[in-house]
Amino acid sequence: MTNTEDTIVALATPSGTGAIGVIRLSGPEAITIAQKVWKGKDLTKQASHTLHLGRIADGDVLIDEVVASLFIAPKSYTRENVVEISCHGSAYIIESIIKLLIKKGARAAQAGEFTLRAFLNGQLDLSQAEAVADLIASNSKASQQVALQQLRGGFSSQLKTLRDQLVQFASLIELELDFAEEDVEFANRDQLKQLILTITRIIGNLIQSFELGNAIKNGVNTVIAGRPNAGKSTLLNALLNEERAIVSHIPGTTRDTIEEVLNINGINFRLIDTAGIREATDTIEQIGVQRTMEKISQSALLLYLFDAEQTTQEELNNDLQRLQKPGVSILVIANKADLLSEQQLNALPSVDNMIVISAKENQHIDGLKNKIYHSAVKDQLSGNETLITNIRHLEALQKTEEALTRVLNGMQDVTSDFLAMDIKQALHYLGEITGAVTTDDLLENIFSKFCIGK
Repeated sequence: MTNTEDTIVALATPSGTGAIGVIRLSGPEAITIAQKVWKGKDLTKQASHTLHLGRIADGDVLIDEVVASLFIAPKSYTRENVVEISCHGSAYIIESIIKLLIKKGARAAQAGEFTLRAFLNGQLDLSQAEAVADLIASNSKASQQVALQQLRGGFSSQLKTLRDQLVQFASLIELELDFAEEDVEFANRDQLKQLILTITRIIGNLIQSFELGNAIKNGVNTVIAGRPNAGKSTLLNALLNEERAIVSHIPGTTRDTIEEVLNINGINFRLIDTAGIREATDTIEQIGVQRTMEKISQSALLLYLFDAEQTTQEELNNDLQRLQKPGVSILVIANKADLLSEQQLNALPSVDNMIVISAKENQHIDGLKNKIYHSAVKDQLSGNETLITNIRHLEALQKTEEALTRVLNGMQDVTSDFLAMDIKQALHYLGEITGAVTTDDLLENIFSKFCIGK
């Protein structure tokens, strides 16, 4: 792990030319080092959370006129002394100031080192620190809300309550071990069982939330598939409200996949328009059909589109049977409703979860979007519940659940020392999520994925 006693410096805004750049200093000597290059009020004598106009100079050589923001420990993001220098966004000016600050005693920060210090100094727990990276990377309203909820400590608070209750029982069982020869029980087994059942139920709900949480964070892979000339490319264009895909009456026009992102109510759906499913007439089309089947296997949602005028019930059933894949939800869409009479509409092939549209005439596209959204969310997104979005958290919760299941299964048959061991395992895995239990390798792996300057 890096030396946390150093004063570190990095550009906190994106690199490249812009109106301004913000250079961040953090550490015990942050204000002192800044003062060495500062022309203006004595920064070492100013109050926390104040802004100061001045100049940065290397001796007599002026570099830039800047604004310095002071945050005195512990009232800062890292709980250390922090100075943020807002300068003009010239790459040359930014580089010159950073080089000068390093020359005066600072060290170039590593990726995520400011947030690492916030964690080590107790400003954030580990799950909150990871939420900082998720918040920076959020690309939709829903992903921003989930990351912000985790950053505010909703997930951490829930885990702390569970862990505190387990610690209490673990302590009582440890006490029993000290009096093993006297065969006494300090931990009421019925109460312990009820606690384990309650915690297991909560953890199970958190584990189940990962499917939605992951979809919100990374988007929902959504494949549009069907027979040639069903109108898949027309549907893609209608959903995106732009002419993204080539539309033709000639079967097999789409030979390769086309991918675009559609945002519905704050959730990104990664739409993939695919080649028509049929017996290919040439090698290129055959490759396209193979890729279609691969994309379906990798998706979370399949929009199966069929020509309502031409497709029979038998053909529909055969296609759906062929396209069913484990873990893939299917939304069936009858297209070209504008070509049908009312009698034909009433006689359409019927399956569950079907919607009738006309992609060409833009009929019922809003209703389709609503169905697409609810197929992913399933009324689980209210803004208050905790959602798991991090695979590391998911794996730790799964291991916690396994340990607690061993406690339940062995409560009547095993001795207190084995119960204590399994409870300790559960506490260990819960602690890994928030950082109550850490290793240098774990921290390095997490914070190395952050951007430099955060």
